Amino acid sequence: MISQQQTQKQLLKILPQQIQLLNLYFLNAQELEQRIIAELDENPILEVNEKTDDDENADKNTEGESVQDFQDWDEYGYDDIPDYKQEYQNYLSTEDVPEKPLVNVDHFKEDLKQQLRLLHLSDEEYITAEYLIDMLNTHGMLDKPMDEIADDLSFQVQSLIDVETLEKSLEIVQSLEPVGVGARSIRECLYLQLKQMNTKRPDVKCAMKLVGQFYEDLMHRQFEKLMHHLGVDEEELRVVLNFMGTLKFYPVTEPADAFEPKNTIIPDFIISKNGEDIHVALYSSRSNAVFVNQTLYDQLAEQCSKGDKSASQYIKSKLQSAQWFVSAVRQREETMMRIMQYITHHQKEYFEEGDIRLLKPMVLRHIAEQTGLDISTISRITSNKYAETHFGLVYLKNLFSEGIADKNGEVISNKVIQSVIEEAITCEDKKHPYTDQQLVHILSSKGYNIARRTVAKYREQLRIPIAQIRAVRA
Repeated sequence: MISQQQTQKQLLKILPQQIQLLNLYFLNAQELEQRIIAELDENPILEVNEKTDDDENADKNTEGESVQDFQDWDEYGYDDIPDYKQEYQNYLSTEDVPEKPLVNVDHFKEDLKQQLRLLHLSDEEYITAEYLIDMLNTHGMLDKPMDEIADDLSFQVQSLIDVETLEKSLEIVQSLEPVGVGARSIRECLYLQLKQMNTKRPDVKCAMKLVGQFYEDLMHRQFEKLMHHLGVDEEELRVVLNFMGTLKFYPVTEPADAFEPKNTIIPDFIISKNGEDIHVALYSSRSNAVFVNQTLYDQLAEQCSKGDKSASQYIKSKLQSAQWFVSAVRQREETMMRIMQYITHHQKEYFEEGDIRLLKPMVLRHIAEQTGLDISTISRITSNKYAETHFGLVYLKNLFSEGIADKNGEVISNKVIQSVIEEAITCEDKKHPYTDQQLVHILSSKGYNIARRTVAKYREQLRIPIAQIRAVRA
């Protein structure tokens, strides 16, 4: 029987241009340059003015100095200094002559990618696994949340990558050498190492049970409870803990300087201090350099007006694409300045002194309410970007933190609490490290009334092991 039904649905659709604009927001300064080069190769109507004001000033200075270059030619042309010494000094001074050859050491990420190429993987598995390898820190740990990685990778490949797909690829990465690589915590790193051992051994079996089921009790040093759950006495528990002390807390334990390349970070913002004012500027503004070549479009449109309609349609589409790209670059820079000006206004004390203790609580929602922008836009603008200040480079994501009230009722950033915890653990007696409860007393003496479980959470976020494990490491 044929029937008709009328339903009402509410759908949210994102236009393709909006997705491209969000992708443009996510790019940093270096990636934007690559995107502009790609657009120039694809669109003949789009042009870039490569000559900036600084280049013009440099040309003027060069013209003024050209005469000076030849004034001392008689003295230089008839001296007795061999030319090879002059040329050699252009590269290395006499005092800085290298005395030993440079050692070529492979980075552990390159070794992991080489192992990855030997596996039989699909294209999607290989792309996601290689991206996860690039996300590893210097210790071989994955310290970024999986949902954020899935979000960033989806925008990069312009295809939806869910967390489940990343979890499967992470299992592939964790199967590579060294053992424990790709672990998201010290607990997972220990468990991955135990899985590679002979699980029939009593100490290995007991250690796996300890890490897998009773890790929280181990962190809180509840040894009597552990002996009851594991069914062992004090001597057997000591043997298991000593065995766990032989495991690595990080999969990559070599010094980072031995193979870490010197990565140069190009900032997106320059934050300067002029008296009591904080000034924000873009490191490289490209909105004035990118433009539409209207003359070329008029010439092509005139030639194609009497010819093929498809050619005329092609020229119009390239014009629209170029106009959108120029507008998108300009809108990106305006949005970046709008967000960064609010951040510097909200965190003025921090940018004046550079002390992390002056950092105020700030989340994406606060900026969205003040600027009238969407949270996703703010997240894209502040991701993967750095700001150059008088006290060094600042990663914008590190400026965001939740707030906690101290004993005076003043709301402070949890970054302040983490810095106090890290400082206390750095200065502690390595053979008798502070427990979480002792850290609570230290924080309380400084005016921060924090629960022990909160201290444990911040310590885990700093990737600092418990006191028992720190004592074994010492």
